[in-house]
Amino acid sequence: MSKVRMAREKRPALHNTITKPTLKEKLDALGNLPRFFKLVWETNRWYTILNAALRLIRSAIPVAVLYVAKLIIDEVILLSNNHTPDHTYLWQLVAAEFALTILSDALSRATALVDSLLGDLFSNHTSVKIMEHAATLDLDQFEDSLFYDKLERARQQTVGRTILLSQVLTQVQDLITMAFLAAGLMAFNPWLILLLLVAIVPAFLGESYFNDRSYALTRGQTPERRELDYVRYLGASDETAKEVKIFNLSGFLINRFKTLSNKFYADNKKLSVKRASWGTVFALLGSMGYYTAYIVMILKTVEGVLTIGTLTFLAGSFRQLRSLLENILSRFTSVSQGAIYLRDFFEFFEIEPKIKAASKPLPFPNPVKQGFTFEDVGFRYHNSDKWANRHLSFTLQAGEKLALVGENGAGKTTLVKLLARLYDPTEGRILLDGIDLREYEIQQLRKHTGIIFQDYLRYQMSFAQNIAVGNIEEQHNRPLIETAAEKSLANLLADKLPNHYDQALGRRFNDGVELSGGEWQKVALARAYMKDAQLLILDEPTSALDARAEYEVFQRFAELTKGKSAVLISHRFSTVRMADRILVLDKGQLTEIGSHEALLALGGRYAELFQLQAKGYR
Repeated sequence: MSKVRMAREKRPALHNTITKPTLKEKLDALGNLPRFFKLVWETNRWYTILNAALRLIRSAIPVAVLYVAKLIIDEVILLSNNHTPDHTYLWQLVAAEFALTILSDALSRATALVDSLLGDLFSNHTSVKIMEHAATLDLDQFEDSLFYDKLERARQQTVGRTILLSQVLTQVQDLITMAFLAAGLMAFNPWLILLLLVAIVPAFLGESYFNDRSYALTRGQTPERRELDYVRYLGASDETAKEVKIFNLSGFLINRFKTLSNKFYADNKKLSVKRASWGTVFALLGSMGYYTAYIVMILKTVEGVLTIGTLTFLAGSFRQLRSLLENILSRFTSVSQGAIYLRDFFEFFEIEPKIKAASKPLPFPNPVKQGFTFEDVGFRYHNSDKWANRHLSFTLQAGEKLALVGENGAGKTTLVKLLARLYDPTEGRILLDGIDLREYEIQQLRKHTGIIFQDYLRYQMSFAQNIAVGNIEEQHNRPLIETAAEKSLANLLADKLPNHYDQALGRRFNDGVELSGGEWQKVALARAYMKDAQLLILDEPTSALDARAEYEVFQRFAELTKGKSAVLISHRFSTVRMADRILVLDKGQLTEIGSHEALLALGGRYAELFQLQAKGYR
């Protein structure tokens, strides 16, 4: 992640806009549940059905256990008073209660198992969907920090979201159980239900309030949470260890981590203390309601209105009703809260790419006959007032080698991304053989474009796989991989490795071998030769090679790409002069174009830069 991106993420606006959800928003958020259940059903329909069935059976067990316990107590008292020798019915009741207990435990464990299995599958399923959707989005969307916030929140929802399924099904289970328990209480005294509600509602409102505050806090911390993870990565990573040590960054990173983590701790502690304090008060109210009802029941039992068994049944029913009602009310808040979090998840899937496929896309021309033509092309990044490229008008002829020259930030990389249609122009258009580039089938365009950037990835995979990513459909085509390696001179490196093309690269996994910068670049260059591309783009991929090695690579590149269009970006003029023409960019605009000799004779910007570099070798 670049420093520029980190700077953008530090903007404080997000904290000021996050508010706790209203009751209407909670109810509206429940509309996300059908889409959620559809995802769960897609994950594994049989586990979903089994989960619901297990919970339905479990809903009747608490009432049955309480009622059998009532019968046991009444039977014990009857037997003790009458001194009846026949205890058969009593032991039948005890056996029934034992069986119900065993069944309840078995069903509970089975439900937990299904929840766990379904949760793992759901996490995998939604993670795949996120990756699939991310693959359809545009490059500039990945360069927007707000997009990253949505992506991060969507990722967070891939884990544990089946808790929502469990919560909703448990709601139904508890409601059925409550219906049985409430029937017994109402038959005795309907006012006990009202007393129950009075005792529980304050706790529900308090729980709802603190859940809202927790949601607002968590959502507001998203950008800084990502920064915290990034700082943690910087402080302990094989890729950053060199600079952390040489620049003595450890203290700086640790202090930044402490600042962020302490801030999160303080915010969470403040909320947790308030929640615990008010929770104690609400728990006291609930206990007072329960014991008020309990005293009434005891008095009725003493007066002979109720049997001891009935007292046990009613007291147990009231206690369980109180617990169930507390759970249902607080779970409603959790369910609505979870549904609001789901909004974050589904919002990510509502992000649409700006680069749209044509309604009737044309096949990529093979071979290219005329080339690529830029007609007054301009591009401006999202949320930027500055033009990265402006008023670009030129033609890359079929089979021509074109070099791009300019200082850092001149717009060279942006230009080649436009050429590969990683971006669409903000203004103007790019033509391929006289037809707008947007009219062609985008996947075919990418397939016929080989491009290696300066910041290519060093995959922690095998040597062969690192090359095969250039055309992943041919990952098992070992002859093609070896041919591509020969073209980039990476084959000489493979011959020296212990496991040759099967050697793991990078130190992240066991038995991996780390390569030098120049060796990695030869491996990356091989990716460009993995497909028979009509257009090849090398965006400073040889910067780690010495001048002679780079010259040899580009000479070989020129020989191997005869008849194909190519774009080269390099700061070494010994390499640039090998191109048929050179395009000079300054502040995103084309200032000169022509051959090396013609531009030197012109005495303009190119000649100035050439002379400056030449002085360094004198």
